Amino acid sequence: MTKDAAWTLDNVLALPPVLTLETAASILGIGRTLAYTMAADDRLPVPVFRVGTAYRVPTAPLLRFLGIDAHPLAPQTPAA
Repeated sequence: MTKDAAWTLDNVLALPPVLTLETAASILGIGRTLAYTMAADDRLPVPVFRVGTAYRVPTAPLLRFLGIDAHPLAPQTPAA
């Protein structure tokens, strides 16, 4: 996805299980520098992991933070 493209629900649901900090920042609507500062200070509202010198963000907690059901196609029980 390009930097200037809007994040749609379909785009977010198609994300891989782990994201770069830059991608997570874009989804959250914050800049790269702020995301790195918040991650370093443990202030990002989602878990962030260091992998070598890189930061990685698991997608599932990010979706939960945004209030997005990660399984919209899961079988639904019909209302009685």
